Amino acid sequence: KRLTHTGSTLRPRSAEQKARIANSLEEKVWPLLEKGRCKPVIHATFKLTHAPKAHALMESSTHIGKIVLTVE
Repeated sequence: KRLTHTGSTLRPRSAEQKARIANSLEEKVWPLLEKGRCKPVIHATFKLTHAPKAHALMESSTHIGKIVLTVE
């Protein structure tokens, strides 16, 4: 129940490493997402017109979870 998500950039990785990571995600993570067993934590949702507020929140580093912009 105490899951930690850690992000990483793939830029320094070789194309072969990136392909292995993508295949592993498709095989192991996507099925969990499809079954609803792995859900992203959404901290806040903003309309696209309020993107500057969303960006300020992101820069503040006080959020836990995703900051979502919606297009309406």
